[in-house]
Amino acid sequence: MQLRQATLVGIARGDVTLAFRRWQRPTVKAGTGLRTAAGVVRIGTVEPVDERDLTDAEAQAAGFADRAALLADLRSGGDRTLYRIVLDGIEPDQRVALRGEGELSEADWHDLAARFARWDKAKPGYFPSILSAIGAHPGKPAGELALAAGVEKLKFKQDVRRLKELGLTESLEIGYRLSPRGEAVLEKLREHRL
Repeated sequence: MQLRQATLVGIARGDVTLAFRRWQRPTVKAGTGLRTAAGVVRIGTVEPVDERDLTDAEAQAAGFADRAALLADLRSGGDRTLYRIVLDGIEPDQRVALRGEGELSEADWHDLAARFARWDKAKPGYFPSILSAIGAHPGKPAGELALAAGVEKLKFKQDVRRLKELGLTESLEIGYRLSPRGEAVLEKLREHRL
């Protein structure tokens, strides 16, 4: 589920508390968070709703002037169900805070080393090699990095996302770069030759 920038601003202000989407099945779950450029939007309830039951008040809570404007914005139904999604606010993305941590505690280092060891069972040294490649070639397209790593582009991008979850990489318009935390991990990897 993607949210427009104006919607994100409204959520942050507390003006936008609902969203409506037509789906075959929901792409978000109640009680989870949706990562966005503005932070993590907390998802409340996700439930089907009949279009005829929509009100102007609900449309306004979704950032529209009225029910008619909301309905005009929604795609035609087809065989998709209309869902009401409660948006319970927005909170900072913890990965952003992690990225800025340029120093690793011993506990953090041991946790990361153990993860790499588990992830690298099929191909030892694979994840450290991704970090090294990104560190050596910031902004290089994912396809070129994947080719050099000997993996398909889609798999490579999925693996970089795993590193991003740990606050080690940042996406650029083209390619990636290491975060300060990623730089610190790469230095530790070099010291320990993992």
